[in-house]
Amino acid sequence: MSESPLTSGDREALCRIFSCIDNTTLEGCDTRARVEQLCSRSLQMVDTAHGIGPVAAVCVYPVFVRQAQQLLQGSGIRVASVAGAFPAGQSPLHVKLAEVRYALDEGADEIDMVISRGALIEGDEQRVYDEVAAIRECCQDRTLKVILETGELPSPTLVARASELAIAAGADFIKTSTGKIAVSATPEAAKIMLDTIRHEHQKSGKWVGFKAAGGISTPEQALVYYRLATSVFGEKEISSQFFRIGASRLTERLFSFLTQ
Repeated sequence: MSESPLTSGDREALCRIFSCIDNTTLEGCDTRARVEQLCSRSLQMVDTAHGIGPVAAVCVYPVFVRQAQQLLQGSGIRVASVAGAFPAGQSPLHVKLAEVRYALDEGADEIDMVISRGALIEGDEQRVYDEVAAIRECCQDRTLKVILETGELPSPTLVARASELAIAAGADFIKTSTGKIAVSATPEAAKIMLDTIRHEHQKSGKWVGFKAAGGISTPEQALVYYRLATSVFGEKEISSQFFRIGASRLTERLFSFLTQ
């Protein structure tokens, strides 16, 4: 991804981006201490004098949701949880639903699920739709982000179709990637997803959000996705309601840049 040098005019956009971050730890070696550090740091990264923060959410595995909720209580920072056989999606639906229910019972405000990419590649669109719809029903009024894992979809047509199915089944956001494969977020896939969001809005009048995740580690990279999103939502409408970036390394780097 090519990056342009940051300018003073980028500051306002970067402040908006910061408030749209899902500050994330999704490692096999995650511990309660690591989650406590993530939540503590997320609470600290606020500078009202400079219009910075807080982040939109922290994102953790289901077993850490209750801890994160307790640590973030009253802060306005939401707790997101991956669930539903993240990151591969290769489990039967009843297993996926059980994990989603567990995360919700633990207090998750938001669920980040993955679609069954293999089913889509095989042409079983109904299964993809039905699984998203079932998890949507399970989430009720809580936010559902649907990860397409675009790096595993072999054509732009499938990226667009995955976007359409997820939106039709009730996604609140469509999301690029898990961050667990070699090819994660790309501007090319993001543009296809955002074009689909625009087209679906033109048909239904409903806006669905967009989340970029996977390999976004610098302010310059974040700006690429912000600008793509503003081309659809409009710069004045960009907020965490419709735009997110899933990040770990980016959060510290962006806060450091904004407060230097």
